[in-house]
Amino acid sequence: MEVQGRTILVLGGGGMVGKAVCRRLLKEKPAHLVIASIDRESAERAQRLIAREAGEETRVSACWGNIFVRREFKDMRWPEILADPDVRRAVLADLLDPMVGERRREIIESSTLYHFVHTYRPHAIVDCINTATAFAYQDIYRSARELLAAMEDDPVRHREAVEQHLCKLYIPHVVRHMQILHEVLSPEPERGWAGVKVYVKVGTSGTGGMGLNIPYTHGEEKPSSVLLSKTAVAGAHSLLLFLLARTPPDLPAIKEIKPTAAIGWAEIGYGPIKRGGRPIQLYDCPPDQAYPPEIASQPDGDFGVPLEGRYLENVYIDTGENGLFALGEFRTITSLNQMEFVTPEEIAKYIVLEIKGGNTGFDVISALDQAVLGPTYRAGILREGALQRMKHLEQAHGVRSVAFELLGPPRLSKLLYEAYLLQRVSGDSMTQVLAMSPTDLAAACEEEIAGNQDLRVNIISIGIPILLSDGSRLLRGPQCKADNAEDGWVDLRPENMARWQNRLRQIRAHTEAELAADGEMYSSRFYRVFVDPATGRVQDRIRIGDLAGWIFTYEEKGERMKS
Repeated sequence: MEVQGRTILVLGGGGMVGKAVCRRLLKEKPAHLVIASIDRESAERAQRLIAREAGEETRVSACWGNIFVRREFKDMRWPEILADPDVRRAVLADLLDPMVGERRREIIESSTLYHFVHTYRPHAIVDCINTATAFAYQDIYRSARELLAAMEDDPVRHREAVEQHLCKLYIPHVVRHMQILHEVLSPEPERGWAGVKVYVKVGTSGTGGMGLNIPYTHGEEKPSSVLLSKTAVAGAHSLLLFLLARTPPDLPAIKEIKPTAAIGWAEIGYGPIKRGGRPIQLYDCPPDQAYPPEIASQPDGDFGVPLEGRYLENVYIDTGENGLFALGEFRTITSLNQMEFVTPEEIAKYIVLEIKGGNTGFDVISALDQAVLGPTYRAGILREGALQRMKHLEQAHGVRSVAFELLGPPRLSKLLYEAYLLQRVSGDSMTQVLAMSPTDLAAACEEEIAGNQDLRVNIISIGIPILLSDGSRLLRGPQCKADNAEDGWVDLRPENMARWQNRLRQIRAHTEAELAADGEMYSSRFYRVFVDPATGRVQDRIRIGDLAGWIFTYEEKGERMKS
């Protein structure tokens, strides 16, 4: 993509890598550079810094807030969210509610990420937020222990502990983030926006490129559960981006640059050393006030003597997200055979090259795409034999193998059984299905259900109810896999029969158009799933699996992008 004259949104733009990306982008003369950061102070500070370096061609804006929560909570710190019962429950609902119907639209449009993207309508997004750290460092291990302890206490504390623990679960956070990202990256032609063209993620390996022998940890475990959780989330995030990159048809190019070394540096200086944004208070413990050794096993408490007005000051190197390192720490972590390090400017260089369509060799998504094992020629050859064997066994045992509802979703079983009913009442003829009125077709299917106990029993026993043609009566067993006709009921109403007839007309028209376009050549141009390969004519037979596959491909827009 050409960067000049375009709008670029840099998430995490107030951080070390984010600012390096912004500086690199300025060389390409974007029309608008939008810097998003976690808080207003860091966003506006970065905006002032980058604006001073920008030319007249580039406008620099700032926005701020937590992109992983709804807009009304974007300026709250995570501890504040956890402490407020109403906010906490709203966040839980946004995380865990199914994204269906009006609730789906509400979850998406209330999100901070949606607000940023649809306010500025960028042509490209560079995501420099360490998503894995944001989620995994909530430490569900400690939270689980606190929950178990609360169970022994009063019910009020128990409920609060449960809600706080659920808010910290990693997978719902990263999954919901990816669901929202999928939506906000989609173009909206009706609003005059063609959508994002490129999305580049700056990811992490979680261990600075080291293995499970990493000496730098977050507790007495080596490596710690929290650190490995960060890596697990980072890996899950990469695979979700991999799936996003395989989602047709109108999403942007999806890329990820994943540094596997310490990143440094933003500043070298002398001054106060801060932990959690606060200067480290100095304490003394003279020998005559020594404690017995067993005191070390006690939790943090009121030990030592604070030196009033004195705070730790020293020479430091600012490594961005990882904080301030002393000279000794930096020399250790960057020494040969340890994490070593990479500069933010190098990362920014590769990001901009990828945005412009260059092949840096460092795109993780492209690497995964080349390394995964996809469908094979051998499997394709063997498939026909497997289908023939199953058909033979159907005949030998006098059964039809339609659906068991083990694959899911229940909508697949519904579609297969509806198609099978059409097959039975029409004598396996598309032409006959189209010749009947929807009302007659519904009546014939209901008559088949009433008179064929084995078929009826098979359907309701796997958890698929049958809605009869009047729409007011439902046949069902003890289990029900869906709560509506669209998602998982065999629907015998005339309007659903009309819908099936419309599908068959579309299939025929589409297939005949392909045959006409190809003439008598029968070339490799088309995949003719509804054509008899022997005669070259449109098939009249109803093949239930192929019909369901067509619905999932075209109606559900579930087409596989790469084979």
